[in-house]
Amino acid sequence: MTFRFVHSSDLHLGKRFGQFADDLPARLREARHAAIGRLAEQARSHGATTILLAGDTFDTETPASDVLRQALAEMRHHVPIRWVILPGNHDSLQAEHLWSTLRTQAPENVLLAVDAAPLDLGSGVALLPAPCTTRRPGRDLSEWMDGAATSEGTIRIGLAHGAVRSFSEDDIGLDVITPDRARRAGLSYLALGDWHGRVEIDPRTRYSGTPEPDRFKHDRPGEALLVSIEDASALPEVTPVETGSFSWRTLAFDLIDGDDAVARMEALLPEARLRRRALIRLVAGGRARLEARTALASAIENARPDFAHLTFDDGGLATEYEAGDLDAIDQAGALRKAADALLAEAGDTARSAGEREIARAALGRLYAYARTITP
Repeated sequence: MTFRFVHSSDLHLGKRFGQFADDLPARLREARHAAIGRLAEQARSHGATTILLAGDTFDTETPASDVLRQALAEMRHHVPIRWVILPGNHDSLQAEHLWSTLRTQAPENVLLAVDAAPLDLGSGVALLPAPCTTRRPGRDLSEWMDGAATSEGTIRIGLAHGAVRSFSEDDIGLDVITPDRARRAGLSYLALGDWHGRVEIDPRTRYSGTPEPDRFKHDRPGEALLVSIEDASALPEVTPVETGSFSWRTLAFDLIDGDDAVARMEALLPEARLRRRALIRLVAGGRARLEARTALASAIENARPDFAHLTFDDGGLATEYEAGDLDAIDQAGALRKAADALLAEAGDTARSAGEREIARAALGRLYAYARTITP
């Protein structure tokens, strides 16, 4: 009989998103809570009755009581779907109060994978969890799976949270899970958490990624993995399913002299109705004339209110200056003298790269200011 389940991880419920202002942090926190319902919806629509959460369900070891209780209430609502929660490095077993609270308040359809021992999921399926004992245990917690005894023909599914090789969300080279753990332990599938983007290590070992993106690093939509296993020896059938609400994307483009910088930028942006839930990081490179660069910056400022968040990184965009461009600032007088001096400094190879960049930036600001006051 085929066992079908949803593999997810890294919900980070209660994450504060303190780098953002206004109401965006609250919207992003709510989207993470809503991911519980979206995971359940995907499970129902594909005939799965179990959702494995491979660590970091909560962002901290001391989540606020409302975050905890509302998450459990949402999971309870989706009976008969069964949730299995593994302690991760952000919500490790060291948080005794968190896990004692979960033991007393978790509904019947929520299982806590808190022991390194086989957990019977029924129908000939055994879950082998590797709960994080502390934030940095300093050893491969999945090692015990190799010798775990289960009945012949049992579908063995590993559940772990951490880095494979030096592959870690926090860039920490500790607690490395051996990449061939599935083979060593006779696992039909090893469900991993920690990395926030979907990654296949081998046909039986995968990171699901987070169901709701929380950074630009991965540049992927929020998703989970629908996994179907026919029997203990069969390769798993794995299908990504979308679960995200917000999109986080880095959009890079290179310009050459003569390009319509605004048109190039606008061609990359999502359609207007999708922008409210989009966090965009625009990265420009190449070279542009002063007029084009100024128009680009103005267009970005004009578009900014459409988005949940929009940033512009132009550190790699060099500006081409010509004497004629300075006429737009002033044809004579103090402003023109200042512009000429800045242009000379920007092209003076005797100066440091930092000094030349400061001069270029100052000239750009002077140009933009002059354009705003020129009728």
